[in-house]
Amino acid sequence: MRMDAIRTTEHQQLDRQALIQIYRDHSPGMYRYAYRMLGDQGLAEDCVSDTFTRYIGLLRQGRQLEGNLQAYLYRMVHNWVVDYYRKHTPTETLESDAHPAPDGNPEADVHERQETEALRTALARLPHEQRMVIELRYIEEWSHSKVAKILGKTVDATRALQYRALASLRQLLEEREEQYHG
Repeated sequence: MRMDAIRTTEHQQLDRQALIQIYRDHSPGMYRYAYRMLGDQGLAEDCVSDTFTRYIGLLRQGRQLEGNLQAYLYRMVHNWVVDYYRKHTPTETLESDAHPAPDGNPEADVHERQETEALRTALARLPHEQRMVIELRYIEEWSHSKVAKILGKTVDATRALQYRALASLRQLLEEREEQYHG
């Protein structure tokens, strides 16, 4: 949905149904992204809430917002997270979505948790933009052009950032493996 899909009446009343639909369409992905970046359910909820509040505030002010709405909202989430980290100490943020199956293999479950923890730790050690490009490209499955819009970079710069991020992540995981087995 494009940002100009929200219309106001002559009394500056926002189209409530359009706003509800935008929230339904975008809040789950924004929450997942914020949660991975912040590592805290309450903070992620606050981030999404504040993002939509700011977005509605901009619409009420009559600001003409152009471009891709999803990219714009994720950029607002990104800015919220950056502001948060400027004020607070970062925490671990990648949370496993996997839940052990009742009839599952406990050894495999332990191994999977260890692998997830290794990835979580390695991602947390990456610079913010490298971490962001990996999460958006591989976890959210966004295109390079969408990630570039969020980061305010060119597609080529985003590809280069992704290359460096993957190389750094690979190195961190290899170092962990050497420490574990060495």
